[in-house]
Order: sequence, then C-alpha cells, then structure tokens
Amino acid sequence: MHDEMQDPATPSEEEIRAAMEEQMRHLRVDDVILQTVVTLVNLAGRRLSLGAEPDEDLSGERDLGQARTAIDAVRVLTPFVADSDQADALREAMSQLQMAYAREAGAGAPPAAEGGDAPAPPEGGQPATQQAGAAAKADEEMERARARAMIWTPGSS
Repeated sequence: MHDEMQDPATPSEEEIRAAMEEQMRHLRVDDVILQTVVTLVNLAGRRLSLGAEPDEDLSGERDLGQARTAIDAVRVLTPFVADSDQADALREAMSQLQMAYAREAGAGAPPAAEGGDAPAPPEGGQPATQQAGAAAKADEEMERARARAMIWTPGSS
C-alpha cells in the first residue's frame, strides 16, 4: 500500500485546528459584533447603490429588501457597540443609510392622495410632485457623492 505524502507547504488538519483555536483564544465578541455591523452597513450601502463611481453600474446589486434587512440588523446590534470608539461613526452611517433607504423606497411608491385627487399645481408653477421630484434628484446626487466618500471601516483599536 502506498501512503500519500502531504505537501509540506499544505497545513495538516491538526495544524489548521490548532491555528483556529489560537485565533479563538484572542478573539473578542465585541470585535466580531463590530465587524458584523461594519459589513452590514457597507452591504446595505451597496444594495442601495450608494458609493458607486459615476461610471459604475450597481443596478444589478440594488435590492431594497436586502438593504432594509441589513439596516434592521444593524439597529438590533447597535446597543452592543454603543460604548465602542466607533459608535459616533456608526450612528452617522446609519443615519445616512436610513435617509437613503427612505428616499429609494419612496421613489417607487405612488403619491398618497388622501381624500381623492392630488393637489392642484400652484398658479403658474409645476405640480408639487414634480418640484419634489427635481429636489429629490438633486439631493440624491449630493447624497451619492457623500456616500462615495464615506464607506465606513472601523479604525484600529
């Protein structure tokens, strides 16, 4: 019988297990939670198509449902990182994500007309929905520029 020789550069199962055990000894739950929150914040930003370069097309990654799930998960985990050095940056990132989500989710919704028809346009002006749409588009461009500059990663501890 021929015993297969293992490549000396490839670690054995035992060596891999020992290395993982060593990592687990030094790993802190707080660090894992913070890294998870950072990942969720960045993923939510991608699902909202934030942070894209002008010539980059993230439309295939856009997914409001996934963005909302990530935002909800971050809200649940936030109390666990409230005492971290990164808490202020996290709150700011969440605020930006929530505003972007609300804007994106509202963009596809039909205008809510309570009591019947939409309000009449002001005299000599555009309908309020067109004015709001133009303002939202300008705000969106500014927000995208800010988001590109703010993909957040935790600082070194």
